[in-house]
Amino acid sequence: MSTSENDPYAGTEAATPEAGDARSRSEELRAERRAKIEKLRARGEDPYPVGVRPGDRLADVQAAWDGRLEPGEESGEDVHVGGRLVLRRGHGKLAFLVLREDGTDLQVMCQQDVLGTEGMAALDDLDTGDWLVAHGQVVRAKRGELSVQARGVQLVGKALQPPPDKWHGLTDTEERYRRRWVDLAVNADSRRVFEIRSAVVRALRESLDARGYLEVETPVLNRIPGGAEARPFVTHHNALDLELYLRIAPELYLKRLIAGGMGRVYELGRVFRNEGLSPRHNPEFTMLEAYEAFADYHDMMRLTQELLQRAAAEATGTTTAPGGEDLAGEWPRVPLLELVRDATGVAGLDYDDAVDDVRAVCDRHGVAYEQRWGAGKLVLELYEHLVEPHLVEPTFVIDYPVEVSPLARRHRDDPRVTERFELIIGGREYANAFSELTDPDDQRARFEGQAALKAAGDEEAMAVDEDYLQAMEFGMPPTGGLGVGVDRLVMLLAGVDTIRDVVLFPTLRPRRE
Repeated sequence: MSTSENDPYAGTEAATPEAGDARSRSEELRAERRAKIEKLRARGEDPYPVGVRPGDRLADVQAAWDGRLEPGEESGEDVHVGGRLVLRRGHGKLAFLVLREDGTDLQVMCQQDVLGTEGMAALDDLDTGDWLVAHGQVVRAKRGELSVQARGVQLVGKALQPPPDKWHGLTDTEERYRRRWVDLAVNADSRRVFEIRSAVVRALRESLDARGYLEVETPVLNRIPGGAEARPFVTHHNALDLELYLRIAPELYLKRLIAGGMGRVYELGRVFRNEGLSPRHNPEFTMLEAYEAFADYHDMMRLTQELLQRAAAEATGTTTAPGGEDLAGEWPRVPLLELVRDATGVAGLDYDDAVDDVRAVCDRHGVAYEQRWGAGKLVLELYEHLVEPHLVEPTFVIDYPVEVSPLARRHRDDPRVTERFELIIGGREYANAFSELTDPDDQRARFEGQAALKAAGDEEAMAVDEDYLQAMEFGMPPTGGLGVGVDRLVMLLAGVDTIRDVVLFPTLRPRRE
């Protein structure tokens, strides 16, 4: 149903009142609601009862009676419904309450000749925001609104805080994230985003399960942070007197399972990186990683395309994102070096070039760099500044330099690069995948190179993980691996610009007092 403009929950934004007068009024309303609680308890009524179970969902009632009953007609069938009171109007012998449950509204019609004098008087103890249950027959009001003609109304959860100010709403965007429960109550768009998120996660799981992948859980507390280049969060285990790290990726544990003979595994869970906040970055976020024995990065490209296309179709009903990005069809595959050559106009640019020559290309295009970087890292920096932001339609950027891909297999035809790709859509990375490195000697050499970078001050470089090397020495089959950033995928499909809109309770800076 569409609710009246008097609905205090009808705003699309919400925040705490800013002015001192508004805060004072809010406290007055809280005091009034507390007084009603005491009044109820004095009558022997519990404002927070337990064991109350309405038998009918509002959405089911709306669906069952859609298009049925003429204005003023009674159904003769009773329902027992519940929800939050979002609107009330009327006085004396007739009052209307609007209940909201899971985004669906339904009107409850309260008449003195049905409820009686005491029943109507009890409505005075109700406030917007309260949780109620009501029972009665389904009717269509004279103005055409599907309604429940109440034979009884019960308060089952008294709200002490009033709803957001109807006219000013919540103007502080950060307050929406701090008080997500208010945001979800007043903002249908926010609720829709998290419904899309749930559908995306479900589709990813179902797709992998159908392909014979086994979902597993690997440690969140790690002795050695690995699987990605990022700064970890550090914690301490008191009983073992041991420094531990929150995982930055589950990759190395999942590949241990491949070495153990589990041919297809995936994990969908939180990872943690001690980095800055931005519209695309939250310190904890959700990652899907999947690994398959006897697969390579070509297989992972096919898998990535199928996973994302199905997730889009099932979550939103279309493979076209709200921003216009078309996920249908086959996605092009383009070598990274080819893209950089086109962007810089240097047709002969190569990974074998002298570092000073590649630095000169960076200088001409205003791309900053560090003196310790080699040619591969410099080419990557050129790509990230000059190319990636302009890749709008889904594109597999393939064949990354070895220097920036410590866990990926060297390319079978060109040992200077790896069999690695990133999926770029709308100028953002959505997936990263390899033909996995399975040679333990090559992996040890890469780890040692990373350790040297760490010793030189690179806090994001990897350490040597001897335990993982032991697993590799046990023997690993050729393997393809894939990582998908779930939060960014939801952002794309929901059409929102900040990761805070797709994480229920994002990390925020402390509130200014």
